[in-house]
Amino acid sequence: MSPSLNTNYKANILVVDDTPDNLRLLVGMLTEKGYKVRPVMDGELALMGAQSMPPDLILLDINMPKMNGYEVCKQLKRNELTREIPVIFISALDDVLDKVQAFQVGGVDYVTKPFQLEEVLVRVETHLAIRELQKSITAKNKDLEVIVKQLQSTQEQLIHSEKMAALGQLVAGIAHEINTPLGAIRSSVENIADFLKDNLLKFPDFFNSLTPEHQEYFLEILQRSSQQKISLSSKEKRQLKKALIQELEGEEISNADTIGDTLVDLGIYDRISTLVPLLKSENGTEILEKAYQVASIQKSTDNIRTATEKAAKVVFALKNYARYDHSGEKVRSQITEGIDTVLTLYNNQLKHGIEVTKNYESNLPSLLCYPDELNQVWTNLIHNAIQAMDYKGHLTISVTHQYDSLLVKVTDSGKGISPEIMPRIFEPFFTTKPAGEGSGLGLDIVKKIIQKHDGEIFAESVPGQTTFTVTLPFDSHSNE
Repeated sequence: MSPSLNTNYKANILVVDDTPDNLRLLVGMLTEKGYKVRPVMDGELALMGAQSMPPDLILLDINMPKMNGYEVCKQLKRNELTREIPVIFISALDDVLDKVQAFQVGGVDYVTKPFQLEEVLVRVETHLAIRELQKSITAKNKDLEVIVKQLQSTQEQLIHSEKMAALGQLVAGIAHEINTPLGAIRSSVENIADFLKDNLLKFPDFFNSLTPEHQEYFLEILQRSSQQKISLSSKEKRQLKKALIQELEGEEISNADTIGDTLVDLGIYDRISTLVPLLKSENGTEILEKAYQVASIQKSTDNIRTATEKAAKVVFALKNYARYDHSGEKVRSQITEGIDTVLTLYNNQLKHGIEVTKNYESNLPSLLCYPDELNQVWTNLIHNAIQAMDYKGHLTISVTHQYDSLLVKVTDSGKGISPEIMPRIFEPFFTTKPAGEGSGLGLDIVKKIIQKHDGEIFAESVPGQTTFTVTLPFDSHSNE
């Protein structure tokens, strides 16, 4: 199990330093925090340890006998097994060129001796968190690669089936649903990288240059920004900015427009009076801007987490839909899970003009069924409903328990099915769609799948409301 999936996992850290006192200090602090720590006193042992059991993070001294830290890092980055391990340099060298060289050889951070234990711990936790996010993205990409290979291997088998036809229609929407969070992840990672590149070396000097009072203001802004979890609409932001700018102008604060924009973007739009002394000070705007840059790192991290969860949801739905059970045996399944899988895959077609209402009875019992085949039923009914509404309207899906059966109703607000056509909708090869847009087998296949479950399907329609009702008995024994 990977660290990102195990909340009890504590990272494995390799600490490299030829000074025993430093080694003991770092090992003691990290061990106390629950990390697994391996100490070594020279570069050669560090390379051997990293290759034999790759750690999650390396703390690396520079001035060491035989092989200095720069050379150790170079060799780590040349090795495919160790190149992705983040390296934090800890050194007494305080020259900017030394720090630049550390980043050039592949280091992700630099701590100057004598160091503060709290600072080392924060940087360790930050880079471990970034590393876990990278691993999570890599894992999701591998899942996508596996899914693509699965789809490619089954393409010949499914090419003439309604399932492949539905997948073909969904490809563009699914790609959009995955590319959107991946784009957000890419943008957020670039934002983090740009901040680290442009500000990391300068930040300690900037913070130390502030007066104690201004340091407190700086930390207050970061704390208040991190506590703001409410997502605001564009309209709400505009209203808050307008009110805040008026308040700032009333306090005779210059650049009220710019400061108001920044504060609202930070999620700070009330209790402004406590910040007025800072905003009136000579370097108040600079301090506010620097706090905004730091806060954007947390925002980018939150964006990555949200986007990863969204992509994972689509991937999970696609994996469930693309699989095929060759056992031929029924399994117990929650019908609502299959319906939600199909809705997730159709999200791109639904979200721009269709309101979806799900009325699921609570505590529904599981059903002994062929879930993959029932997913084809929900796919066909939802797809037909979307087209009947011309991608705008209201889709209602209800699932209830009635006597010894499960009832699923799919209702759309489309133009309806004419009385002349209604008797023929389940006939094979009958379709009202233009040539090339439908095989006429969709509802025929749906009916056969329902009959295989000893169930029934029927439709009712008037202009503005069409309902397909599926009845699935709990005691079905057919196993064709």
